[in-house]
Amino acid sequence: MDPAPDQNTVQAAAIRVLNTGNPADKAERAVALSKGWRAGNFQIGPTPNLDIPDQPARPAQPQLVAPREVKRRRLGSPKGRIALLHAIAHIELNAIDLAADMVARFAADARISNSRRHEFVSDWTGVCADEARHFTLIEQRLADLEARYGDLSAHNGLWEAAIKTRSDLAARLVVAPMVLEARGLDVTPPMIAKLERLGDQKSADILKIIYEEEIPHVRAGARWFEHICTRENRDGRDYFSSLLSTYFNGNLKPPFNEKARTQAQIPPSYYQTV
Repeated sequence: MDPAPDQNTVQAAAIRVLNTGNPADKAERAVALSKGWRAGNFQIGPTPNLDIPDQPARPAQPQLVAPREVKRRRLGSPKGRIALLHAIAHIELNAIDLAADMVARFAADARISNSRRHEFVSDWTGVCADEARHFTLIEQRLADLEARYGDLSAHNGLWEAAIKTRSDLAARLVVAPMVLEARGLDVTPPMIAKLERLGDQKSADILKIIYEEEIPHVRAGARWFEHICTRENRDGRDYFSSLLSTYFNGNLKPPFNEKARTQAQIPPSYYQTV
């Protein structure tokens, strides 16, 4: 159900993205959210007046299973490439909702200074639109391969991280962009190289676009995390480590793409000593 109060707030528009189950419609609303914000059509309203869903609306398919139950296929086969693209499509759909949830839940958060609140919303509405475009690119490539999003099973690990961090903006910034999305910077270049060796240049080119555009997304997470640390006089590395141990299961796994992480402004001390 879409929010009733304050329909013209950017948070209400973000909730409409979250409450849209059809993936194509969700992507369209994500783009409209960004365009509407940049056109000045939305204001920032008080978050307590809104009913923010803990679980975004999703299509009936794919079936969500435990991570260990998602079938793994070798990339060298056509089915393997479809499985890879399907997994990326699922990540991008989750990323649309993560960015929309960032706006809906944290646009009015007191930990962001009022002087920079507009910039915060501009960053995350922009990310939301980028993720929508990424999803659409992957979905179109799946169609080229006579497949579609929903054909294979997927897991809900990304959104489980969102639920864990729903009450703490700093934790959300650490776990989502600075850890999970940064991991994408580590693993995507080898995927691109493998696809190119296999002769699938179209898929490789799409992943190149996504990779290049994910760097500023991670950078946005790092920038707003540092903003909070500065305002609250916290040591960034220590606070990062503390939030990671509280909200993230597992360890950060090398090898790290240090060049991309540096471009994203994540200090090596954050991830090399955890």
